[in-house]
Amino acid sequence: MNRILTVKVFVAALSILMPCQASEEESFANLVKQGDVYDQKFQPQEALKFYLPAEKLEPENVELILRIARQYRHLMQDASKTEDKLKLGGIAREYAERAVKLAPSEADAHLSVAICHAKMVPIFGNKERLEASKEVKAAVDKSIALDSKKDQAWHILGCWHQRLADISMVKRALAMVVYGGLPAASNEESVKCLEKAIKLNPDSLIHYIELGRTYAQMGNDAEARKFIEKGLSMPDTGKDDPEVKRLGRETLSKLESR
Repeated sequence: MNRILTVKVFVAALSILMPCQASEEESFANLVKQGDVYDQKFQPQEALKFYLPAEKLEPENVELILRIARQYRHLMQDASKTEDKLKLGGIAREYAERAVKLAPSEADAHLSVAICHAKMVPIFGNKERLEASKEVKAAVDKSIALDSKKDQAWHILGCWHQRLADISMVKRALAMVVYGGLPAASNEESVKCLEKAIKLNPDSLIHYIELGRTYAQMGNDAEARKFIEKGLSMPDTGKDDPEVKRLGRETLSKLESR
């Protein structure tokens, strides 16, 4: 009788616990689903109202952590003060690095780290900018090694080559003296990377515009105009699209004044 009673108690306990577990899983899924609605609209503050409570339910869910990192990157981009950008960018980077620790073989985790560092490069001082550039390269190389079919990774690498290739000889000499030099980069490699990005995702306008900007650096005005105008003709679909279009128009204006 005692054994039968024990089994009944165990079954009764399971019947109580299992609905709670199912309810918690359902709650997590609903929170993420609601957050995704605002993520797709580029409304990070609203998205975080759902993602952060979901994180408390599943703090080691890598996909969710990467979503949260993206929201803080968006908030950083929207911030007007440098100190706010640094703070929000730092939070985004912490989430991205957490994802890497939880899933070191996940290409998207390393890509998120690369994007975070790339977003922060423009607001850093010279020393921090160099260190961040190194982090961008290391993280994006890992992402591509794990999955070479991510167009955003090739885009980041192409822009990395483009930016470093444009550094003046004076700054290169200073970097050699102060920091031991700059990593090798070239416009030719930038073109190769951005062409790969376009091949993988021909619907992303930022690939075309940045490829055009690389050609502009190389002095190939015809190719520069062709790719920038192609990108400018495409509809905005990403958070970065308006800003990249602004840079594209700025580059075209400079080409006209040559």
